[in-house]
Amino acid sequence: MKSHYYSQHAVALRAELGGAISRDQMREFHRKSAWRHFLVAARQFAILAVATWGLIHFENPLVWVPLALIQGFTIFDFTILLHEVVHHTVFERRRPLAERVLGLAYAIPSGISASQFTRWHLDHHAELGSDEDDPKRHHLSPKVNKRWFKLLYCSPALFPIYFRAARRESSTYPSELQHRIGWERKVSVVAHLAALAALWYFFGFYAALRTSIIPVFFVFPVAFTLNRLGQHYDIDPTDPAKWGTLMKGYWFWDFAFLNSNYHLEHHYFPGVPFYRLPALQRALIPFYQKHQMRWQSYGGLIYGWLIENHAPHTDWSRHDTAESTRASATP
Repeated sequence: MKSHYYSQHAVALRAELGGAISRDQMREFHRKSAWRHFLVAARQFAILAVATWGLIHFENPLVWVPLALIQGFTIFDFTILLHEVVHHTVFERRRPLAERVLGLAYAIPSGISASQFTRWHLDHHAELGSDEDDPKRHHLSPKVNKRWFKLLYCSPALFPIYFRAARRESSTYPSELQHRIGWERKVSVVAHLAALAALWYFFGFYAALRTSIIPVFFVFPVAFTLNRLGQHYDIDPTDPAKWGTLMKGYWFWDFAFLNSNYHLEHHYFPGVPFYRLPALQRALIPFYQKHQMRWQSYGGLIYGWLIENHAPHTDWSRHDTAESTRASATP
C-alpha cells in the first residue's frame, strides 16, 4: 500500500487553487469534447501514415531525416493520447469499453502496456513528491548525476532502462494485473515486429531502417527525455505548489507534445483535457506571480540538465549543485 503522499502535503495548495479559479472557469476548463480529442487523434494517425509513406519512398536524407524526426515524435505522442484516456478526459461521461479500446490503440504504437501505464501514472499522481512511492521518480529518474548517464536516456538504452523500471514496479501489483500487463506488452511487441518485418520484406532493409528502426530507437528516446525534463526535474522540493516545472507555452512545443508541456497545470487539475491546458495556464498567471514561480523553457532545461549538470527533482535556481548531486546519487 502506498501513502498518497501528494494528498497529504497538498491540502493547503488545493484550497488555494480552488480560490484561484472561479466556478464558471472551473466548469469550462473541465468540459470534455470527444470530437476535439478524436480530431487530434485522427491528425496524429494521418501524420504517422504520411510520414511512413514518405520514409518508404524517399532516400534523400534531406527529406527522410526530418520525416524520421516527425515520425519519432508522433509515435511518442500516442502516449499522450493514452494519458488522456487514463484520466477519463475523452468523453463527457466514462465509457469503460470505448476507453479500453482507445487505450490499447494508443499504447501499441509506442510499444507499451496500457494497463501498466495506467497504474504507473495514477500512482505517480498520488505519490508526487515521494522519493520511494512515486514510481517515475523512484525507478526511472537517473540515480547517477553524470552527463554520460543522462545521455543514455536519449539513446536506445532508454528501452532497457524503462522496461527494467516498469518490471520492478509491476512486480508489486496483483497477479491478475501483472498477467494483463504481460499480455498487452506481448501484443505491442508483436505488432512492432510484424510492422518491421513487413516493411523489410516489401520495401527492403533501408526503408525499414528509415521508417521504423531510426524513429523508434533513436528519435522516440529524445522526445521522451525532453518531455520528461519539463515535468518534475527543476522544482522546489520544499513547496508542493512547485513540485512541477512551470513551462512557458509555445506553439511549436504545444503542437509537438500535444500540450503535455503544461505538466504543472495538469497536476493541479488532472481532469482538464489537454486542449484546454494553455487557457488554464493563462488563468493561473496571478497564482504563479503570487508564489514568485520561475518560468522554464526547453532550451533552459537542456542547458541546466547537461551543461550545468543539475540533478533531477531539485531547485535548479540554486548554485550549490554539489549538494543536489550528492542527494541524487543516493539510491
